[in-house]
Amino acid sequence: QRDKMSNSSSITHFLLLAFADTRELQLLPFWLFMGISLAALLGNGLIITAVAFAHRLHTPMYFFLLNLALLDLGSISTTVPKAMANSLWDSRAISYADCAAQVFLVFFLMSAELCLLTVMAYDRYVAICRPLLYRTLLGSRACVHMAAAAWGSGFLNAVLHTANTFSIPLCQDNVLDQFFCEIPQILKLSCSDVSLREVGLLVFGVCTALGCFVFIVVSYVQIFRAVLRIPSQQGQHKAFSTCLPHLAVVSLFLSTAVFDHLHPPSILSPSLDLGVAILYSVVPPAVNPLIY
Repeated sequence: QRDKMSNSSSITHFLLLAFADTRELQLLPFWLFMGISLAALLGNGLIITAVAFAHRLHTPMYFFLLNLALLDLGSISTTVPKAMANSLWDSRAISYADCAAQVFLVFFLMSAELCLLTVMAYDRYVAICRPLLYRTLLGSRACVHMAAAAWGSGFLNAVLHTANTFSIPLCQDNVLDQFFCEIPQILKLSCSDVSLREVGLLVFGVCTALGCFVFIVVSYVQIFRAVLRIPSQQGQHKAFSTCLPHLAVVSLFLSTAVFDHLHPPSILSPSLDLGVAILYSVVPPAVNPLIY
């Protein structure tokens, strides 16, 4: 049932997407999310423990991997528990405040992850193309600064987008066609067309993502050129085995996230939206530890 709202001030809660109509089918997503969550918790927990306690893993590459594991744990903890609870209790409601918090955390963690993946591409570029300068360019202080910049830029991005989204009047209804609160879904409830400032922030977000993507691509063009000049096959294999996991993670993360936010309305369908959202928000935290 759709609750009609006159304006956003009267919205006390939103209704998230129902996975199925029958009780038996409602429990399927619960068990699926439970399995994925446990895999993400175990995999990322092992990475964090290993990097924290194994002294020989105290290198820039593993320091950034530890940060990625922390972001992945945060990411899956933001969206999945609420979806699991709703499936278990046969509910769809999420409060206005919880929805705003979810939007902020999802955007914060996703933006920080993109920035961190860019930093990790730089780490691999220096390691393979500038090995003699590696300790100079990626000392412990520089690594901490880069990681802090990734987290900080994610935070700033999230503040801007969340404040902007929830300051737009909402009056269509309070039903979101997604299993978590997502900015494109909330903007569909707007009383008017997406405002100029929202377009501005969207352009800002796309430019940031595009900038990161171009930096990663240019880094890998340089890396592959350097790797192909390595005389021994064993050396080439070692270099590729360092880079390919990172490239796989970047490809999965960027392709699904960009498609979800920028795909044309003509191919819009709730089931497609749901599938893509699960691919970019739930699958990477579980799959990243396996890839690495």
